Amino acid sequence: MQPHRKSALSTAVAVAVVTAVLAGCERGTSTGAGPTATGPAEAGCPAVVAGAEAAVQRAMKNRPAWHGPTRGPRAVPGKSIVYVAQTMTNPGVAGAAEGVRDAAKAIGWDVRVIDGQGTPAGIQAAFSQALALRPSGIVIGGFDPKLTSQQVAKANALHIPLIGWHAVDSPGPSKDPELFTNITTRVQDVAKISADWVIAHSHGHAGTVVFTDASIPFARNKSELIKKELATCSGVRLLAEENIPISDTSSRTPQQVSSLLSRFQDRWTYSIAINDVYFADAAPALRAARKKGAGAPYNIGAGDGDPSAFQRINSGQFQAATVPEPLSQQGWQILDEFNRAFSGESPSGYVAPVHISTAANSSGETTWDPPGYRAAYRKIWGR
Repeated sequence: MQPHRKSALSTAVAVAVVTAVLAGCERGTSTGAGPTATGPAEAGCPAVVAGAEAAVQRAMKNRPAWHGPTRGPRAVPGKSIVYVAQTMTNPGVAGAAEGVRDAAKAIGWDVRVIDGQGTPAGIQAAFSQALALRPSGIVIGGFDPKLTSQQVAKANALHIPLIGWHAVDSPGPSKDPELFTNITTRVQDVAKISADWVIAHSHGHAGTVVFTDASIPFARNKSELIKKELATCSGVRLLAEENIPISDTSSRTPQQVSSLLSRFQDRWTYSIAINDVYFADAAPALRAARKKGAGAPYNIGAGDGDPSAFQRINSGQFQAATVPEPLSQQGWQILDEFNRAFSGESPSGYVAPVHISTAANSSGETTWDPPGYRAAYRKIWGR
């Protein structure tokens, strides 16, 4: 998850799971005084490992078949879209915006991106500016619509369709706030596959640290789901859960990583973070401790898979894997969903499957850009 969600959110599942972690969720805290088994024994978990290996193998396919929409309305001509961005310095927000621009060229629409600069006041001003343009549709790019409730209400009153990118906790239509649809992967799937990667890569024997931001319900829920999946393997031990707000990662992560190394030494073999940014800030401390960039602790980001994460992975520098969002594909889906809204049709219901990128399957790329979607959408639109 990037700072908007990652920029931020929360799922229906969150209601059931986050209450268990409200204690110990103070700003910048560590839970877990020492190694704690996530399962009842240390004998390993061969059946769980086999299932995790199969799931990881599926998620690492570089050329998956297109399972998105193949039918829909022809392109409605002459439309204009405004993408209100949480902040264009967020790689996930910017990547989805670039996908929208790319798709607009194919469908023949005008697109304008307005940068909210990452502050509530800036986002509100950007949304107000978007409304003043009276576009055909508005994208809520990576921020909580509650920040702009007045502007959302005005857009609804003007019958301007709103589509979110990581705007609410789950994919699909939303009634409160009123969104035609929201584009995101499922947090449950992202959390599960990141934990499965640890289980499979370690063959069921790992000492794991989870990095989260308990101030964001979506992030807190994601880390709870990660821990739940890790707990299915009796040979995986949860050493600690580090609560570091995303806004504080650069100042707090190096210190916390040094402390973890001192406490657990070689028992710390794996990490999962709700956002790749934690590993950018962990790298200096790991390097100072003379850890090998391609060695333990092996780190996987359950986040957007921004270019810097791919660079660390491809160069073997303190990150082994990421669960990236298909940002460009999601940009194309946003325009296809708008086209359905303009045509009086329902949302497509498509949700992109999770993917794992490592040095072995990234081919040196710095984004996850699956095949097939451009041709599929062009065919639907008659372009």
